[in-house]
Formats: sequence, structure tokens, C-alpha cells
Amino acid sequence: MTLITYNNRFPRFFDDFFTKTLDQRWNNNISTSLPAVNVKETEGGFELEVAAPGLKKEDFKVELNKDVLTISSEKEYKNEEKDQEGKYTKREFKYQSFQRSFRLPEGVVNGEKIQAKYENGILYLSLPKREEAKPKAARLIDVA
Repeated sequence: MTLITYNNRFPRFFDDFFTKTLDQRWNNNISTSLPAVNVKETEGGFELEVAAPGLKKEDFKVELNKDVLTISSEKEYKNEEKDQEGKYTKREFKYQSFQRSFRLPEGVVNGEKIQAKYENGILYLSLPKREEAKPKAARLIDVA
């Protein structure tokens, strides 16, 4: 058991800095600011699943620039409550945004045929491989 003493002169921000490992701090930040992404390679291409509940398909921007695929979203939430005189009794704003970029293998993905759909809180991306990048069937070579 480790004894940890807190110095009241430091803000609470430093508590995590001194009491958590680098991995714990990093994982906490990622889980709250970036959506989880599953990446799977198949013979025909790559499949990405981005967990982003609460968004609409219009909230996403998917861009391919050379061999870098960038998925981003920016959303603003407003919650306003007014009294009968039109004065604010409560007004809250929340902004949520993220950006994830993936470097694709050079010359492997057919950028013209990338497809995306958003369904049940998950953004699905299909990145097909170029024909020349797909695995070739084994062939028998005759010996002369």
C-alpha cells in the first residue's frame, strides 16, 4: 500500500499527475475525447468502425488527402431555460469535436471507391483495395 500525501497549495489537477501512471492519464484523456475505432483488414480491403453515438451523419466530415484518411466531427449543444419575462435562468453550451487521421498504405487503397455509412451510433467505412494490391492466387510454374 502506498501512502500519498496531498499538499493543499497545489490545485487538484496535480493530484492525477502525481498519483497516476502515464498510461492511466493517457487512457483517461483518450476515452473522453476521441471515439474508439476498430480497424480490420480483409482480402478485399479495410473496414473501420468509429463509435460515435449521439451524432448524425451530417455531423461527420470524412476526407482522403493523398494517403491520409481523416475523420472529424464538430457538434454544438445548447440548453436554455428562460423565465416568463424572457430572462435566462439557465444557459449551458457544450461543444464536442474530434479528429482522427489514419495513414493508409501507399498505393493500396482505391480512394475512388471508399464508402461510409452511419448506423446505430457507429460510423462504418469501407476502404477497398486496388486490384493490383489484392493477394494473388498461387500458381503452378512449369519447369522446363
